[in-house]
Formats: sequence, C-alpha cells, structure tokens
Amino acid sequence: MKTQNLPASATSDLPITIHVVTEEVARKRFYRLLAAEHSLGSRRPKGRTLYQVACRGDEWIGLSLWTAAVWHFKSRDQRIGWDPVTRSERLQLVVHQSRFLLLDGARQPNLASNVLAHFLRQVSGQWEECFGYLPLLAETFTDPESHAGTCYKATGWEPVGMSRRDGRHYAEKFPEPLSSKKLWIKPLHPKAFAWLCAPELPDACQAGVAGYAAERSPLRASHLKSLFQTLQTVEDPRSRQARTFPLGAVLSLVALGLLRGAVHLSAMVRQASKLTQNQRRNLRLPFKKGTRFVKVPCYDVFREVLRRVDLEQLAGALTGWMQSHAGELPRTLAIDGKIIRDKLGLIVTLVDTESGAPVAVMADPRGKGHELKAAQKLLAAPLVNLKGAIFTGDSLHCQDQTAHLITREKGGDYILQIRGNQPTLEAFAQGQLASAPPFSPKPTAATEGSMIANSAPCPPMPKPAIFQRRANS
Repeated sequence: MKTQNLPASATSDLPITIHVVTEEVARKRFYRLLAAEHSLGSRRPKGRTLYQVACRGDEWIGLSLWTAAVWHFKSRDQRIGWDPVTRSERLQLVVHQSRFLLLDGARQPNLASNVLAHFLRQVSGQWEECFGYLPLLAETFTDPESHAGTCYKATGWEPVGMSRRDGRHYAEKFPEPLSSKKLWIKPLHPKAFAWLCAPELPDACQAGVAGYAAERSPLRASHLKSLFQTLQTVEDPRSRQARTFPLGAVLSLVALGLLRGAVHLSAMVRQASKLTQNQRRNLRLPFKKGTRFVKVPCYDVFREVLRRVDLEQLAGALTGWMQSHAGELPRTLAIDGKIIRDKLGLIVTLVDTESGAPVAVMADPRGKGHELKAAQKLLAAPLVNLKGAIFTGDSLHCQDQTAHLITREKGGDYILQIRGNQPTLEAFAQGQLASAPPFSPKPTAATEGSMIANSAPCPPMPKPAIFQRRANS
C-alpha cells in the first residue's frame, strides 16, 4: 500500500494516514467492509478505480472509493460551463466518489468530515500517480431522505442539483424504488472551473483528455433548430441551381465551427462531417439521392457561400441569435478575433468574461489586419449594450476612437493595455497610477462630461501597464 502522512487530527493524538490499496488481499477486505457496513453495499469495479483507506496506526477507520464520473448531469455541466463536446472530451478530469464509509468501530463526533477532508487533500496526487494525469473536480451523490450531507457541507462541497428518479445517471443498478439524489461537487484545484473550460489544459491534465469526442455538436437540438431558422433569413447570393443545401444549414455549420474555435475552413468541414444523422436533420440538410442518409456540404460549397455571402449580415444575424439565447450557451463557446484562414474574412467576437459566453460578433471580409476597425464597428452596433459594463482589450484597442465609443457613446468603462510603442500615453498612465486612489469617486454634476482616470495604486509597473478610465454616468 502507498502511504502518505498528514498532521494529527483534532480527535486523536495519532496521525491519520491515507493509503492507496493496491494488493489483492487488501482490496478483498475493502469490499467486505463495504458490503457489511455501507447502506449501498459493495460495487463491482469498472474502469479507473482508486481505493483509499484512512488509518490511525494500523487500524482502518475510513474507506473512499473513487470511480469515473457520471456521463451527463445537466446542472453539473451548466455549473462548469461545458458544452456536450467539451464534456465528452474532458469528463475523465472529474472523479466520482462512489462510496464513502466511516467504519462503525471508529465513529466519533466530527470524524467523518475530518477523514473526508484528508481523502480530498490526497486524491489528486494519488490519482495522478496511479493513472498519469491530474483530476480537477470531485463529485458524489447523497440521498436526502437518509443523509443531510453535513460532512460534505463542512468540507466545502457545493450542491448543484437533484438527479432524476429513473436512475439513468447511475453507472450501477439499484433495486426499486429509486429516489432523487443530490449531486455535490468539489474543486480539487483553485483554478479547476477555469481550466475545465480553457482552450488549453495544463500539461498535468493532458493525459486525461479523451482522444475523440463521443458527442458531435456543442449545441442541443432546440438550439440547432433556432440557429438554422435565424441564419436562413440571411440573403442567399447563390443561383437557384446551386441551392442544393439550404443557406441556413451551411451558415449554421460555419457558426458551429467558429463557436468551437475552428479557424480553418477545412476544420469546419471536418466538424460538419462528424454530426449525427439526427443533428443533420435538425439543420434541414438534404438526403442523399435514393437513400435515407443525410449528407453534408463539401469544401467547395462552404467556400463558395462564404465568398459570396454578406458577412456583415451574417454577423448581425448571429449576434441576434446569441443575445436571444443569453445565459443558455455554454462558456466554452467563445471566439475572439478568429480569422477564417482561407482568405474569407475576419470574425471579431465580444465575449462576456464573467460567463465566458459570446455576446456579439462582427465580420470583415478583408481578413487579417483589420481587427481594430471590425472591433470598433462591433462596439458601435445598436445591439451592443455596454452601459455599466467594463470592456477589456489588448494594446491593439488602446485608441481614442475605441475609448470614446465605449465611454461617451455606450456608457461603459474600459481597461486597455498600453505597450512601449506609446511612450507618451504610458508615461501619463504611470503618473496617474502613482497618485490615484483605489477607486474613482462617483461623478457629480460639477464633473459631468469629464473623463476620470481610475486604477488601483501600485509600485511602478513593468511593461506593459494596465490603464483604466471610468466614464461619467
């Protein structure tokens, strides 16, 4: 058994040690204790399984069995911000506590939460040692009819929702009647939620990413249908003979590619070819002649449509669709300054940094090198509301016109990056930072219409500096 020592618990002079059970004899004892003392009994191991034992000296006092996560749980996926494709790729980074048992002979007040906390502190490192990657999130179920989950509350777990009564979320079968269970989650790293949705994972987590995604579309069926209906309103520039595939379907496939981070048209075509038959039908794609097989457009169809379509009209329709589904789209569906590499144009996206969801998009057919103008046009669009919001951008957007659009015309604030190629502005910002209060005072009638510099005081900052101006309300 692999052993790690921890500080002494509050209820005993002996230290609690956490062991990973690897020997066959110890595992049989592990399963016998679960069968005898746990209300759900033992369970057959499936897939990656970690057996933890808490001991005082040579005495076993607690057991924890970790297995693969639940495949799909709506409230959990929403809390993390996953779309279906990202979930299927990164689900192995979530571990499920299938059993937690404090042995009858060791029960004491507060010992359950103490032992559970010890298990949690060690599970990441022990799982990585056994399986080669670092998990980021733990989850478990409790039965509200028999357990209040007090030890989980005490150790910082978060309840995220109730399960269905049919038991379809379980990886094991239980006798009838089934009841709803409460799902709890616990981050195993301070940046767990951010990393689970990040475009790139830390190296320690890479081995836990699935080689392929079992899910094919990041959007649900209802979203696919509404996206098709919205983009079908874009004017079709093709001749009647070239309209085998509905324009709304082709543009929906492009939008799906952009929302998944594709920047090459060929990548969008590959993603489209992976859609299931039901997903293709939701996008009104046609059947292959003489069969019931729904086909997808080839590369030339995508290229011809995107060469001819009005990109600004496309961006406006997509912006309206995203805003009509605000709060429903997963955080992983965010794009920013994506260039369709095959010389078709530039897509600039305004993203809500708190939720991670895209808010609005703007297109420029001239492609790379025109992001600034496209971003300014996006900010000036009537559908974009920045009142009370803070716009953040890199040094490309540190321009007077952009600042005026955000503050004077849209009523927002901004935080923009300053680089060394703007020495006058950088020197001015450093001077303001040296004497500025933590927050600017609220504007008064006397200061109405003026611009107030605002940033937290700090020692001289290395390049690049961060500079924020606050608009008057």
